[in-house]
Amino acid sequence: MKGRVISVNISEAKGEKKRNVGTCRLLKNKGLSGDAHAGFMHRQVSLLAKESVEKIKAKGLDVSYGDFAENLTTEGVILHELPLGTTLRTNRGVTLRVTQIGKECHTRCAIFQAVGDCVMPREGIFTEVITDGEISVGDEFEVI
Repeated sequence: MKGRVISVNISEAKGEKKRNVGTCRLLKNKGLSGDAHAGFMHRQVSLLAKESVEKIKAKGLDVSYGDFAENLTTEGVILHELPLGTTLRTNRGVTLRVTQIGKECHTRCAIFQAVGDCVMPREGIFTEVITDGEISVGDEFEVI
């Protein structure tokens, strides 16, 4: 099973939308260089599929990649269906391992307030960086 990275997102502070930086370095056991969430135990890198974002767009909300605070927006793989422990490897050799599916949201985000739903708690996934390296928009990855 193969997919593609369509947005590489970071933020300097927690609690804000992430912005697409195009290319970023993934640091082993830490996360994306320069991202406020880097180094958070088993939730080092968050991913959300374009297919999940489209569900919220279909409800009439104008959202962009990074608005759900995901580090990597992907397409081609239904991420939340991957079992824990699944390995993802990019064409540049970066390796991530799935550590968590979804998350508990302690407060309702702006997206939930606007449409009564948010996909990140159900369909976002979290990974740890096993092999570091660069990641860029357009990179391909495969499920190992």
